[in-house]
Amino acid sequence: MLQHAVHTRGPLPDGDNIRQRLGARGSHADVPTVADYLTTWLSGLKVDENTIRGYESIVRIHLIPHLGSIPLDTLRPHHLKAMFAAIEQRGAEIRTAESSPDADVRASVRRVRPCGPSTRQRIRAALRKAINDALAEELIVGVTNPATLVRTPADRPLPIVWEPERVERWKTTGEVPGPIMVWTEELLVRFLDHAAEHDPDLYPLFHFMAYRGPRRGEACGLRDAEVRLGRREVTINNQIAVHGHTIRQKPPKSRAGNRDVTFDADTAAVLTAYRARRAAQRLAAGPAWPDTGLFFVRPNGHSWHPNLVTQRFLKLVRRAGLPPIRLHDLRHGAATIALAAGIDIKVVSDQLGHTTTTLTRDTYQSVTKDLHRKAADAVAERIRSRRGEAL
Repeated sequence: MLQHAVHTRGPLPDGDNIRQRLGARGSHADVPTVADYLTTWLSGLKVDENTIRGYESIVRIHLIPHLGSIPLDTLRPHHLKAMFAAIEQRGAEIRTAESSPDADVRASVRRVRPCGPSTRQRIRAALRKAINDALAEELIVGVTNPATLVRTPADRPLPIVWEPERVERWKTTGEVPGPIMVWTEELLVRFLDHAAEHDPDLYPLFHFMAYRGPRRGEACGLRDAEVRLGRREVTINNQIAVHGHTIRQKPPKSRAGNRDVTFDADTAAVLTAYRARRAAQRLAAGPAWPDTGLFFVRPNGHSWHPNLVTQRFLKLVRRAGLPPIRLHDLRHGAATIALAAGIDIKVVSDQLGHTTTTLTRDTYQSVTKDLHRKAADAVAERIRSRRGEAL
């Protein structure tokens, strides 16, 4: 710590801090920098591959560039606050460049995404775990994990409905009101009709997502043996996860993610017609047809890559002239329509595979306006009746 203070011209550590360091296992020279420690930490983690990839990305893109040169035992909350401030500033620069009238400036950030609140929470969580592991191994002692003392914004962006007024402004200015947008029922019908005509191979999958709200990986990974058309239900117990560009099948992350999902007669008809069409494709392919065990497959029998599904979805949206949403927003739309129809929030939460109804309520309370409108009408009716009595 003394060497670091001298080299950086920072404040000298106090006596208590020095005594704590002297009581730790090993000498000060043994204390690695944040970069060295995180590199070693990653190599020794015993978690699933997707989690490893997530940690590696966070360490490479955020933690090492901002904190890597700092000795691990001198890492403090102010270092983390400076990192998050820099990340937020970079996000603002990206958003400004995206709306620039200069095509070259827009092109410079074409594949660059701002770091949102959820990502900042994951950065903090990864660092918190890494430092907790260092404390458990007594690589550092007598210090409080700085990642537990720094808070990141926890507010999730809420879905916003593409009301007609917002659509008209989007047509004029290209302005999208928020990162999570939801189609009205009328816009959803337009999309599904367009997809049925122009992309019949993927239309059944899009229909299923729009009506019942599974995640992209869950729809792509739906097992054929878990689809019971006669009972109008499926069991979601598998997903296709993307690792870079490689795909891998794995169980849903949480216990709540493993769930039965029932569906309506219209969806049953769409899926039944799809299964018959798939059978004809399989018969035509003969021995070349692969046995993936999946329900939704490409015309050649191979699994759908989730990224390709997203690309095809976005192309359909553009060609249909519809206001933009993400593929994942079909899930938000399914939840919004269900809640607006008066479906109990616990039922909707179970349908989506949420761990608690709190997440469902916090995410969708701002878009279930029909329920609020009915409440407002009920209040007005009571007041109106009282005013009538007074007269």
